[in-house]
Amino acid sequence: MRKLLAVLVGVPLLSAAPAPALAQPAPAERPWPEASFEIFKLAPGKQEAFIRRIARTDEVRKAGGLPPTQIFVHEDGADWDVLVFKPHRTEKPTPAQEAAMAAKRKELGTESGPAYFIALRELIASHTDTSAYGPLSAAQWLAKLDAWRADHPAPAKP
Repeated sequence: MRKLLAVLVGVPLLSAAPAPALAQPAPAERPWPEASFEIFKLAPGKQEAFIRRIARTDEVRKAGGLPPTQIFVHEDGADWDVLVFKPHRTEKPTPAQEAAMAAKRKELGTESGPAYFIALRELIASHTDTSAYGPLSAAQWLAKLDAWRADHPAPAKP
């Protein structure tokens, strides 16, 4: 797990979307970036099929103008095969993006909805996920904490 954390901290991550050139609120006012991590242990012999399925999903996402899924593939250490990093998006796809992705899904013969998850589960031995704030620096987190404490002073002790 230490090696995974070193990889996550040391490797620049793809941006979910280009940063807008708008005035940024003060660090205390800015919402923290959020992301989910999914950790997969795959069924024996299903690693390639799983990664190819992600690649097909990325083709669908690309048709809608969305970034590819970011994966980390196990090298050694803990008992997992693929880690998926998903920055949380605040905007939903537009109807035009949804239509483009539906057309690409149909072209590729890729399942959607509940059928997608049933097909995907055939490739997975176990799965866990978690949500986190980040990526952010310790200084950013502490600035947010300090601003919160300034806005919420502790009651005076009697």
